[in-house]
Amino acid sequence: MLQAFINVWKIPELRNKILFTIAMLAVFRIGHWIPLPGVNQDKIAETFAKSQQEGGTLAAVGQFVAMMSGGSFSHSTIFGLGVMPYITAGIIFQLLMTVLPALKKLQEEGPTGRQQIQQWTRYATIALSIFQGWTYLGIANSQGILYAEYTTNPMWWVMAIAALTAGCVFLMWIGEQIDRFGIGNGISMIIMAGILSQMPGAIQTVYGNFDPSDPAKLGVPAVLSLVAGFVVVVAGAVLLTVAQRRIPIQQAKHTRGRKVYGGQRSYLPLRLNHAGVMPVVFASSLMIFPVTIFGMLDSVTQETFAGPVVSWLHNQFSYGEFPYILCEVLMIYFFSYFWITVQFNPEEMSKQLRDTGAFIPGLRPGPRTRDYLQAVMDRITYVGAAFLAAIAVLPMIVSRAMGVDMMVTQFLGGTGLLIVVSVVLDFIQRVEANLLMRNYAGFLSGDEGRGPRIQSARSMY
Repeated sequence: MLQAFINVWKIPELRNKILFTIAMLAVFRIGHWIPLPGVNQDKIAETFAKSQQEGGTLAAVGQFVAMMSGGSFSHSTIFGLGVMPYITAGIIFQLLMTVLPALKKLQEEGPTGRQQIQQWTRYATIALSIFQGWTYLGIANSQGILYAEYTTNPMWWVMAIAALTAGCVFLMWIGEQIDRFGIGNGISMIIMAGILSQMPGAIQTVYGNFDPSDPAKLGVPAVLSLVAGFVVVVAGAVLLTVAQRRIPIQQAKHTRGRKVYGGQRSYLPLRLNHAGVMPVVFASSLMIFPVTIFGMLDSVTQETFAGPVVSWLHNQFSYGEFPYILCEVLMIYFFSYFWITVQFNPEEMSKQLRDTGAFIPGLRPGPRTRDYLQAVMDRITYVGAAFLAAIAVLPMIVSRAMGVDMMVTQFLGGTGLLIVVSVVLDFIQRVEANLLMRNYAGFLSGDEGRGPRIQSARSMY
């Protein structure tokens, strides 16, 4: 491992890519603390802290935005929206390509078509940034977070929305620069940096609540349980990310003259978690709505006959309650199968196997192969969704059972941990590919990697 790190810095091109990526992430973290004018920062910090203690909707929304986009609503900055509008625009176009033949045909045209779709995604990002910025400022105004002298000035609203939009567009540009000149997926690296930035605060929270002599605080067994749980969940998340169901594929033999070509055996890898973190993202996003709606209705219907019912629904759908967890698990299953239906086409895959002269042993090409692939994908999706649901709800269960703050338990599972694991694995694989391409041993190879392993033809003779 140490030799692999040394090999990374021996290659100038790879070293420059890593340093450029670190520099761009540093710019992101610096801009994360530039405040938005007209917002009372002390008031917004106090409001979010109170909402977090009471388990309110505002804290849940703010935590979700911070985890999923790299932004933050707990202190209003020019990067408050993060990259959420860009992610939303990308998901919208990805879904549209499955229902609009013209857009799908444009995608299949190659780099030119993909570049055009990317340009449309940028325009949609700007529109979504304006809408989300206006919504965010409207919620902040309703909570009394904005200074009163600014809320009546139309020019301030234009300036604030433009600043939030510019911050999102700048983050989008940083992500594209990392894709082009750095290493790793730029948007994913920004999200990972936002998630990992909360880890020092989580460690400080554990240290502040550690007191073996006080039964109300964390003791040695609780801290050891948290550390062991973190290691186990990270290992499970890695297993969930890289697990595959390999279906054997046989190439047909072709005889040309006296020679026989083909006949090789390979496999078709089907990922256990084909949808990635998208089911958890969609489920977590939708679960915010019942919490918000019931919270608003609870404050309005206190003196009416429907008040007790609405108050009961609000309590049952609070973060960490059994109905909340059950609904989130059901939605994770639903979106896992929905994503497979949208992204995985067994009929098209069976046609490609038939056209290339390949087949699954024991199955005829065509409908039988299609039905087999669909059945296998349904079974592994059920197992993958179960793992995904377990990791997603584990932070809530640990938080309620042990009384640990959610800032700490979010590193024991959930969307944030899955994102970090996926991004780190992708980063390591890219670095590994660069090392092996230049004849150096990487992190995953067993060679000692003491420099170039292939000699030139001249030195061999």
